[in-house]
Amino acid sequence: MKNLVIVESPAKAKTIEKYLGNDFHVLSSVGHIRAIAKKTKDGTPPIDIQHGFKTTYEIDPEKKKVITELKKAVKEVGASNVWLATDEDREGEAIAWHLCEVLKLDPKTTKRITFHEITKSAIEEAIKHPRTVDMKLVEAQQARQILDRIVGFELSPVVWQKVPGGKSAGRVQSPAVRLLVEREHEIDAFAGNSQFKVTAIFAAGKQELKAELKQRFDSEDAARAFLESLASATFTVTDISTSPSSRNPAAPFTTSTLQQEANSKLGMGSRATMASAQKLYQEGCITYMRTDSVNLSSQAIAASADYIKRLYGIEYSHVRKFKTKSAGAQEAHEAIRPTDITRESVSGSDYDQRLYDLIRRRTLASQMAPAKLENTTITISINDGGKQNNSSKTNDKLVFEAKGQVVLFDGFLRVYGGGKDDTILP
Repeated sequence: MKNLVIVESPAKAKTIEKYLGNDFHVLSSVGHIRAIAKKTKDGTPPIDIQHGFKTTYEIDPEKKKVITELKKAVKEVGASNVWLATDEDREGEAIAWHLCEVLKLDPKTTKRITFHEITKSAIEEAIKHPRTVDMKLVEAQQARQILDRIVGFELSPVVWQKVPGGKSAGRVQSPAVRLLVEREHEIDAFAGNSQFKVTAIFAAGKQELKAELKQRFDSEDAARAFLESLASATFTVTDISTSPSSRNPAAPFTTSTLQQEANSKLGMGSRATMASAQKLYQEGCITYMRTDSVNLSSQAIAASADYIKRLYGIEYSHVRKFKTKSAGAQEAHEAIRPTDITRESVSGSDYDQRLYDLIRRRTLASQMAPAKLENTTITISINDGGKQNNSSKTNDKLVFEAKGQVVLFDGFLRVYGGGKDDTILP
């Protein structure tokens, strides 16, 4: 054994070892190996706020066996042959640093590698370009963890005392609850008013046309009075207008948009979505699932374009490079996408397959042509005794409108629909 690679998850270890070959042995830390201590031997606070938030950590008792195995492996290969391949986010960087601390490795020289996807090419490329532990990322994770401890440990007991059946308080959920309460107060204080609309079905021979009056009424009585005034009226189509429009696809998935869409389209909760995405990532089916980037690599864009042209035709291909709007987003990261766009099915549960299909179709759609639509509006004016009603001339809202839309070219809707069916007017 010449090299030791340490990852977070046992599920990834076997796959990565298979890709790297006999010169590498891959072991797992099984997640975090240390946490902030509950108390210290000398009685000082585990988080010493008075001395620059100096923090004391302790080894997770359940990880002692794992650490013993890792120490033995490090001794066998030597520190210079250790590669830390924990996840590329802040938590992964922190785990890499904790491994350095516990295994007596120098974070300034120990090789650190990251990859967006668990594929042979991605891992081999990462091995070619190692770096060292990014202490800025580590410190960002530590700040988050310290805030969790300071806020959660102080507030949670208060919540348990004051709120029957109350859950824990925390750095994120407590401010979020306040925002919800404030918004609920705004809703309660809002003095709403009702509006009434008039919808008519016009018959011309055997055809029917549903149209809506542009005017809105503040009371039901006013709406009914208007209807009664139409008892002897006739109606005339005074305008038919058409206009082209287009619809562009959404960007590839980030973590938050994946959770939203999986809930909307698949009925999957956030926890189920992330568990399934984690499994798909570990099996090498998708890229890393914790990301705020909508960026796609040039290789992924090229592969998608080639697949779209072969399967649907060149007119369906439309290369796009999306830019992340979030100020703190990391463009070096990628959106969530399949590692192989031609792969249609994955092993695992029905949830896994449905989520993978959603990710794959969203990725393909992002590189497809816009849908081309045609909108039609029919305007129907109110007549009185065969003459156009003067009120409809002076008030442009006293007319009925029927609106329809047809798809002239489906574009990305071919793989990622969700739009309305054609509304065809007679």
